[in-house]
Amino acid sequence: MAKQIPAEKLQGVLDYLKSGLNPVRAARAAGVSKTFAYDLDRAVSGVSRLAAKREAAVARRAARPGRRRVPAERARLLADHLRAGMTPSKAAEAAGVSVTFAYGFHKKMGGVYRPYNTVYSDRYLNRDQRHEIARLREQGESMRAIAAKVGCNVSTISRELDRNKDPRTGHYAPEQADSMAWRRQRRPRASKLSASPALREEVQRMLDRRYSPEQASGRLKVEHPDDPGMRVSHETIYRSIYLYPRGELKRELRASLRTGRTSRRPRGRRQMRGKIIGAVPIGQRPAEAEGRLVPGHHEGDLVMGSKASNTAVATVVERRTGFLTLIPLPDGHDSAAVADALIARLAAIPSWFAKTLTWDNGTEMAQHRRVAAETGIQVYFADPYSPWQRGSNENTNGLLRQYMPKGTDLSVFTPQQVQQIEDELNDRPRKRLGYRTPREELAILLEEDRVATTV
Repeated sequence: MAKQIPAEKLQGVLDYLKSGLNPVRAARAAGVSKTFAYDLDRAVSGVSRLAAKREAAVARRAARPGRRRVPAERARLLADHLRAGMTPSKAAEAAGVSVTFAYGFHKKMGGVYRPYNTVYSDRYLNRDQRHEIARLREQGESMRAIAAKVGCNVSTISRELDRNKDPRTGHYAPEQADSMAWRRQRRPRASKLSASPALREEVQRMLDRRYSPEQASGRLKVEHPDDPGMRVSHETIYRSIYLYPRGELKRELRASLRTGRTSRRPRGRRQMRGKIIGAVPIGQRPAEAEGRLVPGHHEGDLVMGSKASNTAVATVVERRTGFLTLIPLPDGHDSAAVADALIARLAAIPSWFAKTLTWDNGTEMAQHRRVAAETGIQVYFADPYSPWQRGSNENTNGLLRQYMPKGTDLSVFTPQQVQQIEDELNDRPRKRLGYRTPREELAILLEEDRVATTV
């Protein structure tokens, strides 16, 4: 039978618990067991403590700032800034919304927006008119009065409020109404690539050859000059990937694009380099080399392999034609090895095609005087940290990275494989050449030189 606790001890335990002592100390002070003190504490104050905890949690949630709904006018302003070409961070600042919301909105839009200068036909209501309809509707104006102020027929207002209201709430929101009207106007028709298997197959073939969408679009005009059905803009190709993804179309086309990134990353890193003795700066290069009208002016650099392999390939690009020469460096990439490889490959080219070579500021070209003496090509050096001065070479090196990704041991590529990559890049159409290939452009120059020497 349980031992009876005197009333004075029971009251003493309650007083100690109310004063803030825990059950162990309250039991010791009142002269009772810890078990009794714990049971009494649970029986008397357990429920109230639980209620207090719940009240505290509710108070904390109430004090915590909740997720605020972004007003429609700010979302509209953000969309306008993004459509105009602002970055999400700058657009967020201009529209007065958080950067997180701006990037989330940008991601939902897929980075592709309705053209900023989209013009509706006068026979359709535009977005400003829909905002005016909503404002007048909120003021209690009749449909006939709204039609008179907006400048349209009353039946247009009636149909607008009926068609484009929220199907769940029945409320007319102008921004939502404008989006609904736009989607209805455009209709869910198939994209041009989906509707034309022959065109889609041809675009896919070019993308498989690592053409960019713009190069594929331009090349179609060259290969199919008399077939309007085999024309597609590069914007349509991009939209078929990002804006109208339909199953395999999205997966196949995106897999063939140059990079899987959704945004650019900073390229390059400043490095301390040794000084090249006798280096001739780019400022002393002949003025004719600035443009691309005169052939024979080249740009060069090394494409590096993995650090562990310490391998590299030299790239030389002729500015007029964009023709690429890839030079393997099996014996290393010090100045002697680079000079030997360049001399062996460039010494045989015609004199009219061997005028200048603009190199990066790397010490691998320390023996530039020997290269110039044995090839007849005068070597110039770009300014430090100025890759745009060798734009043709930098762009071509970016294309080459599709075949020789960063971190790759380049010694695994045989000379035959390197030659195959060179051939594929020289057979790739270029926009600035009217979508002819560098090889085709070089063939034209060779024919002109042959005619000139035989006349």
